[in-house]
Amino acid sequence: MVVDDQYLLLMHTQFTLEDAGYQVVQANSADEALNILEEHPGIAAIFTDVVMPGSLDGAALAEQVRRTHPHVTIIVTSGAPGYDPGGLPTDVRFLPKPYTGQEVIRLIGEATPRSGFCQAAFA
Repeated sequence: MVVDDQYLLLMHTQFTLEDAGYQVVQANSADEALNILEEHPGIAAIFTDVVMPGSLDGAALAEQVRRTHPHVTIIVTSGAPGYDPGGLPTDVRFLPKPYTGQEVIRLIGEATPRSGFCQAAFA
């Protein structure tokens, strides 16, 4: 699942992952991502921006998903100056912006088996 409120970044990441053979679900907020994850528990990975609208940001989304769906690979990204990823759960990966599609594909591939309902999920 790709989660991002910036439409162009969301679509770029989605297309990059689909070109690499992943099935992708998209969400525009952390709240929407949690609803989608409950409806589709086979989602294997979430790629989320930190800054998002709604009741949760991407870091809070990562914490909640880690507690409720420990099997899900989580990658968090941010381009915010001074953002410190040190507060993320220990097994959550951080990818600073700007990033390349190849970096996202590499991180997903390293941490996620290519099976299940959705091979890659980005929030």
